[in-house]
Amino acid sequence: MSALYDVPGPRTRRRVLVGSIVGTLLVLALLGLAVRQLASNGVFKHRQWEPFTDPGVQRFLLAGLASTLKAAAVAIVLALAFGVLFAAGRLSERHWIRLPAVAVTELFRAIPLLLLILFLFLGLGNQLKPIGQLVGSSVPNAFGALVVGLMLYNGSVLAETFRAGILAVPRGQSEAAYSIGLRKSQVMRMILVPQAVRIMLPAIISQCVVALKDTALGFVIGYEDLLRHGKSVFNEYGNIVPTMIVVAAIYIVINTLLTLLASWLERKLRQRGTRPVRLDPAGVGATVG
Repeated sequence: MSALYDVPGPRTRRRVLVGSIVGTLLVLALLGLAVRQLASNGVFKHRQWEPFTDPGVQRFLLAGLASTLKAAAVAIVLALAFGVLFAAGRLSERHWIRLPAVAVTELFRAIPLLLLILFLFLGLGNQLKPIGQLVGSSVPNAFGALVVGLMLYNGSVLAETFRAGILAVPRGQSEAAYSIGLRKSQVMRMILVPQAVRIMLPAIISQCVVALKDTALGFVIGYEDLLRHGKSVFNEYGNIVPTMIVVAAIYIVINTLLTLLASWLERKLRQRGTRPVRLDPAGVGATVG
């Protein structure tokens, strides 16, 4: 037990319980008022939701979802590569490598992502167009600006995540590896990174979810993503709230699937990391059981 933490007594537990109940009732009351207001505005009438039964509208929204997932997938892959590269730079013992890596990651972490995307679109849109053309985007300059902006921001965050994960591995393990003659690259590849991945995985998946949600910022530069397709639907049918509910539900489902994937991968890595170690039949070395 920590000396800085006292176990709550009966009176404190009752106060926490009462506070939780009151807070829950307040939230439910606010939700009830919101639903009542929406119902009075006709949001839940059948005609507001009928457009989503049209196969044409469904295909249109799915096309927007495909564009969103395409931008997210490219951005995440590039951000992971960027993060690994600059994390290695930040861990370098050579100051002429480490200092520029620190400057780049801190710079792009500090710039608001929306401003970064706008700057790339307005200033370098034509230069970034080949990225969109490579994946067959209908708006290649917007695709390039969005993907590069997401790569720079999320890659900088991931670089710090990777660095922190590697430094979280006990120092004694790397020292033991150096003592048997392994080079730094071998220690990183064989000792530190496999263990750090288990530490970093939840944060990595969380950042991937952030990247997926941030693709919605492509709306401001004309990228044909799920949000812009949703805007076209409610402009056509005048059902803005139902359309936004459907779009939000799609984002929630995709992000929930990513979270479930993260949980599954984390369990697999934990099971692999806790397998018993036993001596081989010859009595030399060890094998993982």
